[in-house]
Amino acid sequence: MDLGAVVIVVLLVVVMPVAVLMSMAALAGLLGGLIGRDRDLDNVDDNGEPNEYLALAETNPYRS
Repeated sequence: MDLGAVVIVVLLVVVMPVAVLMSMAALAGLLGGLIGRDRDLDNVDDNGEPNEYLALAETNPYRS
């Protein structure tokens, strides 16, 4: 078997899936940050106080 074929198989089986997964993780982090920023801006009333949705999102349901 040729060394070039082995290198191509290793690249296709190991390197490419890892590169795709890492790039999707970075994209997910970027989108999560942008959505979180919009959530904070959308859930305030005219006085700048958080509305009930933002207050509910920041509560801890496991604390009694």
